Amino acid sequence: MDFDYTVTTAKPFDDAVAAVEARSKANGFGVLHVHDVKATLAAKGFDREPLKIVEICNPKFASDALDRDIRTALMLPCPIVVYVQGGTTVISALRPAVIKDFYPQAGLEEVAAAVDAVVRRIVDEAKELC
Repeated sequence: MDFDYTVTTAKPFDDAVAAVEARSKANGFGVLHVHDVKATLAAKGFDREPLKIVEICNPKFASDALDRDIRTALMLPCPIVVYVQGGTTVISALRPAVIKDFYPQAGLEEVAAAVDAVVRRIVDEAKELC
């Protein structure tokens, strides 16, 4: 299984970020924070193309995963990254399904698969929305 789920979109960068936020909320995930990596690095003298990390979380899924193994907190909240590379806008998410591989004794298969399906849906919907 791939560690990430990555798609390109014809949307401009800011529209793709807004779509990720909107589709996350529509799919039952809150947006906890948006990190503007380009701005953070620019403040330190490093220039790069646009890059934002959108941290999303669903309290029920998070609580279930944490109850099974507190160390899953190392992989929370779920990051979805939007960036521009070579003029193309890209949306990429960590695959929540891989969490079960890091903690095989925790019984995370079902919750990881459920979250993975929603995160992939969010990415696909964000790519397509007008």
